[in-house]
Amino acid sequence: MRDAAPLRIETDEYHSGGEPFRIVVGGAPHLEGATVLDRRDFAREHADDIRQLLINEPRGHADMYGCFVTPPDDENGDLGVVFFHKDGFSTACGHGTIALVTWAIDSGAVVGSEPETVVVVDAPSGRLHTSALVSGGKAEAVTFRNVPSYVAGRDISVATDEGEITADVAYGGAFYASVDAAAMGIKVVPTNVSHFIEIGRRVKRELFGHPSSVHGEDDRLSGIYGTIFFETLDAGPPLHQRNVTVFADGEVDRSPCGSGTSARLALL
Repeated sequence: MRDAAPLRIETDEYHSGGEPFRIVVGGAPHLEGATVLDRRDFAREHADDIRQLLINEPRGHADMYGCFVTPPDDENGDLGVVFFHKDGFSTACGHGTIALVTWAIDSGAVVGSEPETVVVVDAPSGRLHTSALVSGGKAEAVTFRNVPSYVAGRDISVATDEGEITADVAYGGAFYASVDAAAMGIKVVPTNVSHFIEIGRRVKRELFGHPSSVHGEDDRLSGIYGTIFFETLDAGPPLHQRNVTVFADGEVDRSPCGSGTSARLALL
């Protein structure tokens, strides 16, 4: 427990494609560690109360997301980031990376130069090279090159209340299980969100410790982070699919989900 001294934390609020991102800009705890992944470990042990303060109601909500800004891993990086959400501290976050780089240029934490500024961000999953289009000193659009993505397992049988379903697992900075919603007779539409949350939690629980969710280089990156339910609208070409990502403890991503998109592309 922390002492009774007043705690003041300042944040800047961003969103990417509708998904929120709360950036701690004042009062952040000092996160010890040689790398961002080490600092994530430290945050899990020593800063979880601050995460809960910022994520849970009344200051947050069930779909809140945020980060602590840290130094990069070495002199070749510009920023480090430790992501957090309602269930803990994630290894990757695409929409958060976009919001963070936008904030860095908008706030002057990184000097933006027109027409394009490269910002190197160290996330727990690895180093991300980002590029921001800059006009009038502000970031107008951000892209990033993610860590290498790969398929980790196919046609994995998962027991749910809907019966046995089949999932494919891929890594895109975090591990995601992909499930064909049409095979379950469910359309990917907003009215089915509660149903997807229920099934997504079950899939994540059933695949806990599955070999497909084990990272080959660092076990701290292991574990199923979320379930992506997809529906094919047009087999194409071009292929047209709709999907929704349920991650953490039943959190619904309101953006396309950057690391999840990378995992989907690896499967496709």
